[in-house]
Amino acid sequence: MLWARVLGVVVVGAALLGLGVILGHFAIPKEANPPAASISASQDLDLEILETVMRQLEASRIRENLRELSREPHLAATPRDEALVQLLLQRWRDPETGLDAAEAPTYEVLLSLPSQEQPNLVAVVDPSGKTVFSCRQSEENLTAEQEGPDIVPPYAAYAPPGTPQGLLVYANRGTEEDFKELQSRNITLKGTIALTRFGGAGRGAKAVNAAKHGVAGVLVYTDPADINDGHHSPNQTFPHTWRLPPSGVERGSYFEYFGDPLTPYLPAHPSSFRLDPAVASGFPPIPTQPIGFEDAKVLLCNLQGALAPAAWQGALGCDYRLGPGFRPGGNFTADSQVNVSVHNRLELRNSSNVLGIIRGAVEPDRYVLYGNHRDSWVHGAVDPSSGTAVLLELSHVLGTLLKKGTWRPRRSIVFASWGAEEFGLIGSTEFTEEFFSKLQERAVAYINVDISVFANATLRAQGTPPVQSVIFSAAKQIQAPGPGALSIYDNWIRYFNRSSPVYGLIPSLGSLGAGSDYAPFIHFLGISSMDIAYTYDRSKTSARIYPTYHTAFDTFVYVDKFVDPGFSSHQAVARTAGSVLLRLSDSLFLPLNVSDYSETLRSFLQAAQRDLRALLQQHGISLEPLVTAVEKFERAAAALNQQIAAVQKDGPNALQVRMLNDQLMLLERTFLNPRAFPEERYYSHVLWAPRHTGSVATFPGLANACSQAKDTGPGSEAWAEVQRQLSIVAVALEGAAATLRPVAEL
Repeated sequence: MLWARVLGVVVVGAALLGLGVILGHFAIPKEANPPAASISASQDLDLEILETVMRQLEASRIRENLRELSREPHLAATPRDEALVQLLLQRWRDPETGLDAAEAPTYEVLLSLPSQEQPNLVAVVDPSGKTVFSCRQSEENLTAEQEGPDIVPPYAAYAPPGTPQGLLVYANRGTEEDFKELQSRNITLKGTIALTRFGGAGRGAKAVNAAKHGVAGVLVYTDPADINDGHHSPNQTFPHTWRLPPSGVERGSYFEYFGDPLTPYLPAHPSSFRLDPAVASGFPPIPTQPIGFEDAKVLLCNLQGALAPAAWQGALGCDYRLGPGFRPGGNFTADSQVNVSVHNRLELRNSSNVLGIIRGAVEPDRYVLYGNHRDSWVHGAVDPSSGTAVLLELSHVLGTLLKKGTWRPRRSIVFASWGAEEFGLIGSTEFTEEFFSKLQERAVAYINVDISVFANATLRAQGTPPVQSVIFSAAKQIQAPGPGALSIYDNWIRYFNRSSPVYGLIPSLGSLGAGSDYAPFIHFLGISSMDIAYTYDRSKTSARIYPTYHTAFDTFVYVDKFVDPGFSSHQAVARTAGSVLLRLSDSLFLPLNVSDYSETLRSFLQAAQRDLRALLQQHGISLEPLVTAVEKFERAAAALNQQIAAVQKDGPNALQVRMLNDQLMLLERTFLNPRAFPEERYYSHVLWAPRHTGSVATFPGLANACSQAKDTGPGSEAWAEVQRQLSIVAVALEGAAATLRPVAEL
């Protein structure tokens, strides 16, 4: 094999296995390099190559990629998922359009699947035990694509089996506050079944919150007010429009964490230590099942009890009441109950990542990673195949140039198709666990293009502050789809913008949570990351996501007819992400602007001074160490930018370039503290960890700690935690400033 020949130049034996060998040989890619005369240590971004790539990315090929990828359902670890693994390997090993190497490392992971022998069922039963109403067990077959043996029925992955039965209550979005509201109204929750709607809290959090109040089982549905702008009749929904049909059900993982549930912080190899599933944490505590809004309407519109608050009302065409139980004179008797029968099972399955590699010519040990997941709940045309279709087109164009010998990047590029993402970012997390040290030492940035096109109005990007400038640079050079001659940047600024004290009016760059495979890279490894997509005009819809998300209606026809006719938005994303990829892999100096972190840090500091200072002073806690640390960072970032500009002007040598790029690359790592949030699995980035209880838009650890401490007395452990979190942030910022200062200084 190629990797063995290359690695054998330096290493004897098999000290590294699998992907470790592939990544490890980046440092000495002798056989695949172009002639030495064509390689220069000063190699920089070639604008002609960039323009060639932009021109060669074709919408028609992306469309055909999507047609093939979404032709059949491809749930993780199923035969069709494995067939797509082989398709990717075939493309990336093609002698004319392929990459330098491609492998498919496999992990043994715990998945949750519905029982084929005992389907999950939600039913209303009368006092005699007779079933008087049953919710659908599958979605309506509207386009001849919603039936078949490979269509996984709607279920809540990782919800435990059980058959709870009780009176129905309506609990809005299932937040802790929602259940407290029901309690405040003297509604008995113990032993009930709670009907909740998607949004407001994570899927698994709804069951956790419910169980705290004695609820026996949870139902979850998508309200047309949240996804369809209130429209709910069949002739207003798919296949007539892009809206969710009444029978549509959102599948999803209800696991609290990400990564394989049984091997936290360890790659899920067969030999790895595994937790006992019976005691592993993160699973929903009570049976949970999603249903469609046509069935939710039957249940909710027959409830008795007090009228739900105005903010809890939806668009099912009736007054939402709280229960418990059904009203007399409705479809059911007042003492009828809801039975939730869940028969999910846990099963170890093999799931593969697919990795394609282009070795760098000058800095082969610096990796720019570009990925998206491959698995879907059903056909997954939008999620995730729109991203995979773009991934395949971009790798096809770059692979063609590579095989022709007309281009090789300065740094190595790793393309990744992650497995089992829908079950909790499993493939990407196992990869980061297995290659934690190597990636922390060598990874420049991670580009995620999961759902490449939600809709066709505008670009939407999320990322850490240093990637803002490279995304902006790419977006300014590419024409937006549609009439007119606006750039993607100028079109973007029309839809999502903010006022920057440094730049004026600019597009808004969103922050990264844990919604896709960027999560382990930013939160666990501290690698500068981004997520790029095209999305909808929020002035025309209030949909929280595209309407057929995680349903059997997310098909090729849905995309081709409603989401992106002509695939021009897919092409725009391919060009934007491709331009970002080339700028990161080919630019002499990494196009990461560390000064853009100064604006974020200053805004966090100002929020703390405005909203928390008085409270902190009452307990003898000063923000001055944080003020000093932010100021040090600002000075160090500005000085580094000046140093880079001076070196560029004077003509840099290879060592200078390497030193300065390492400072840019390693900045994000300095914000990691693995002991900052011991209760949070994988979250160690002190700037982007979740704000669970803190409503102040400041440093998350400080915000959460202040929220917990505000109602406790002086000298409490809660106030000690506030002081600890303040110190953690200040030390992280001091360390970041030190990283940016000249390398000869401590």
